[in-house]
Amino acid sequence: MVISKSREIARKKILELANKMYEDLLKGKRPKIKLPIRSLTNARFDSETGTFMLMGKEKERTLTVNQAKIFAQTVKMLEFSKQLLDSNDFSTLREAYYVSKNWGEARFDDQQPSNNVIEDLEAALDVLREDLGFIPEEDGSAVVGPLKIIDRTPEGEEIKVDCTKLGTGAYNIPNDVTRLEFETNADFILAIETAGMFARLNAEKFWDKHNCILVSLKGVPARATRRFIKRLNEEHDIPVLVFTDGDPYGYLNIYRTLKVGSGKAVHLADKLAVPSARLIGVTPQDIIDYDLPTHPLKEQDIKRIKDGLKNDDFVKSFPEWQKALKQMLDMKVRAEQQSLAKYGLKYVVDTYLPEKIKDEKTWLP
Repeated sequence: MVISKSREIARKKILELANKMYEDLLKGKRPKIKLPIRSLTNARFDSETGTFMLMGKEKERTLTVNQAKIFAQTVKMLEFSKQLLDSNDFSTLREAYYVSKNWGEARFDDQQPSNNVIEDLEAALDVLREDLGFIPEEDGSAVVGPLKIIDRTPEGEEIKVDCTKLGTGAYNIPNDVTRLEFETNADFILAIETAGMFARLNAEKFWDKHNCILVSLKGVPARATRRFIKRLNEEHDIPVLVFTDGDPYGYLNIYRTLKVGSGKAVHLADKLAVPSARLIGVTPQDIIDYDLPTHPLKEQDIKRIKDGLKNDDFVKSFPEWQKALKQMLDMKVRAEQQSLAKYGLKYVVDTYLPEKIKDEKTWLP
């Protein structure tokens, strides 16, 4: 049975926390678990690291009358995690919720509180929940291109997948990417918002023509997808270019989450975010330069832009983004990736993307 180094580290941290609580009990002290506050109110954008960083505010979960149930649930989940790591097994978040039905008064009545406790442990121990043995129901997305992925069976047998030899399909990024290893000579990663555009670029073998790895984001990228891209970026020094729709959601939800992290997982920004990522399109200026078909901004689009300009530290840290969002607000329009089909189905492959990739001045940070 092969156990990854990251899982061994997680197991060690569980034992350290458990021993500390046990020692407190022996001393007649109430055992407690310190948890960083996981929200943007306890975070700031750090221009040096290029991600959101926690500011250090913490809360304590202590064995008191008021916190007895949540404390018991946290300890039981900690115990369950150790069982998973001891047996090199895993549990989906949904399975973990149902396992708790055997915990008597410590059981969960709904799944979200169960998920929250797992995320609390992730934050308290400073490890990914995947390394604690918990995986989400949804997997990552699809990848294709000059990349070989080395996976292993539970018995340790090596399996190598060549992502250039998948026919018309693509490799499905698994829920847990911590055990994977990579071989690649790709020049860059192109992360693509929509599955439709990914299918178009794959069908035209864009990855072969430009020696790049294509990754479908399927909207706001799942944690597995973000971790997958980050590992390739850091471990193999591969630049990451992002291709979204030209709208506030593509910029401030999809791209921003990939680049600097999300509010929900702000405590994991250093493990999931890709600060060096760059958005190559569709930018507000592209809508003008390529005379693209557009749709009017919706009320929520306008609200999202104004909120970003006023409150988002990421936007406020980059004059280029302030300029681009103000430009879109003035234009009052948005454009989809597929709008490039105005010039033909192959235009995005043969003209738009090659031009954008070559001209870094048109990228957004």
